[in-house]
Amino acid sequence: MSNHTTDTLIALLSGVAIGVGVGVLFAPDKGSETRKKIKDKFDKGKEDLSDKYEDLIAMLKEKVNQTESRFDESLDKLVSEGKDKTEDVIEILEAKLAALKKEVAKK
Repeated sequence: MSNHTTDTLIALLSGVAIGVGVGVLFAPDKGSETRKKIKDKFDKGKEDLSDKYEDLIAMLKEKVNQTESRFDESLDKLVSEGKDKTEDVIEILEAKLAALKKEVAKK
């Protein structure tokens, strides 16, 4: 990290620590009530984060499934078109072979 970024980070963390300290000192509730509130908020935040994580995983799985499905469709289409092209090439080659046979037979 650059020196400026480190200084900013230290100042930010110091501000947070001071803010928490002042908040605890001037809190209208007893320490046990304040700790309970902090724990409840932490648990709620943890639960919200867990829900968002699960939603993100579900969304990513859906995107992967959609992408896999589109890939399979594209691959099937490519293979089908490849077979059609192969059959076209075989027909052209057979026609040329027949023409060459006729030419050789004339000689």
